[in-house]
Amino acid sequence: MKTFQALLVASYGRHYLARPMGGTEGLDPKTLYQVTSRGKQHMGAVGDTLYVKETGPEQAVIEKIAERKNLLYRSDAYKSKSIASNVDQILIVLATEPGFSPDLLGRAVIAAETAGIIPRIILNKCDLPNKLPQARKMLEPYQVMGYPVHEISVKHDPASVLNLAQHVYGKVSVLVGQSGMGKSTLLNALIPDAAAQTQEHSKKLDSGKHTTTACRYYDLPPKEINGVAAQGALIDSPGFQEFGLAHLSESELQHAFKEFRPLLGACKFHNCSHGDEPACAIRAAVEAGEISAQRVELFRQLRHESLNADAIQARLK
Repeated sequence: MKTFQALLVASYGRHYLARPMGGTEGLDPKTLYQVTSRGKQHMGAVGDTLYVKETGPEQAVIEKIAERKNLLYRSDAYKSKSIASNVDQILIVLATEPGFSPDLLGRAVIAAETAGIIPRIILNKCDLPNKLPQARKMLEPYQVMGYPVHEISVKHDPASVLNLAQHVYGKVSVLVGQSGMGKSTLLNALIPDAAAQTQEHSKKLDSGKHTTTACRYYDLPPKEINGVAAQGALIDSPGFQEFGLAHLSESELQHAFKEFRPLLGACKFHNCSHGDEPACAIRAAVEAGEISAQRVELFRQLRHESLNADAIQARLK
């Protein structure tokens, strides 16, 4: 039985699909293997490079997971859920309608900052003029901080999607967002055979019951950009309404808010929550219009969740 490197391309809970990576003699890189892990160890994430051992025809077990460049995941006080690994950027898909959650947007940006992943904000359905000004207003703090914002309309403005594609090719990107934002429509616009790849994944597992909670890796179709052959990939994640970050410490949170960084250490109290304490440098910046009050409120909420999770874990030990 062969031992070889494989790319984890689909994750349905603890059910995985992986394909051999280039250079593995005698194996077709298009073959999908059903991969299992040994008990609770070797819990994989889409985008992982695996060392697997064949256990049967198109079946294998994880022997080892290669060191990750990064891991994007969410958590609460009791459990964590991996989204993707080894990614270059996170595409946070929002829409003018239905209204998006500024809380989820903020959390996704913080998760990206902590993992060293570039966040790129995608505002879809910009053909709906009545809702556009309000959506733009909500995104202003992020544009001021230098986060890229792309206004697109997948269904009505193909040129906007082509413009976005220039920032997607040559990279591994993960799509995240609430349900109803047009994430799947964008995926299908960038990768016309995404539906066929999804069907292949489901068929390989001989079940469709896992598909609503699946993360999947899709290759972008080969393309020439500025005379250079480029490819890349998109990792699609299921739509979710919550993005817990209970695993982040208070220090990690402080540094993940990029607008806080120049002021860290300037508050009167070293453990300042940026709430009611006197001589708070962050709150002074809010009053001066330099920092968004909404972002400070998000920090305080995340800090509370982190401290609460620590207390729960301490009781469980």
